[in-house]
Amino acid sequence: MSFPEWLNPQFAYIGCSAVVAILILIEGEMLKRNNGKLPKSLFFRVSSLLDTAWFFISVAMLYVIELTPLAVAVPAAYGIYTVFGWIYGTRLLKRTGIPDSTKDLVVPSKYIAYSQSFALVFFALCLLVLSSPWLALPTQ
Repeated sequence: MSFPEWLNPQFAYIGCSAVVAILILIEGEMLKRNNGKLPKSLFFRVSSLLDTAWFFISVAMLYVIELTPLAVAVPAAYGIYTVFGWIYGTRLLKRTGIPDSTKDLVVPSKYIAYSQSFALVFFALCLLVLSSPWLALPTQ
C-alpha cells in the first residue's frame, strides 16, 4: 500500500497537535461554564491527561521524527506554552492560596484566557504547517 508523499509522520503529529489545540479550547469553555471549578466529566479528565502527555510527546517528536524547520515551531511552541503555563498557573494559585484538594481548586480566569489564547494561535500554526506543502512557503 502506497501513501501520498504528504501523509508522513510529521503530518500525523501536526494534525494531532491541531486536535489538541481544539481540546484546549473546549476545556477552557468547560472551565468557564463551571466558574473555574474542574468539571466532573470523563471527557475533561481524558482531554486534560492528553494535553499533559502531549508535552512529552512533543519533546520526543523533536528527536524521533524528521521535521522541516517550519514544523519544528509546533513542538517548540507547545513545550514553551506548557512550561510557562506551569509557572504562570502556580504563580496565580499562590496569590489565591493553593487548595488542599482538587475539589477546592478554582482555575483562575487569567489562566483560562492564557490557555485559550495559546490554543487559537497554536491551531493556526498547525494549519499553516499542514498547508505549507501546498503553499509557496519555503520549508527547508
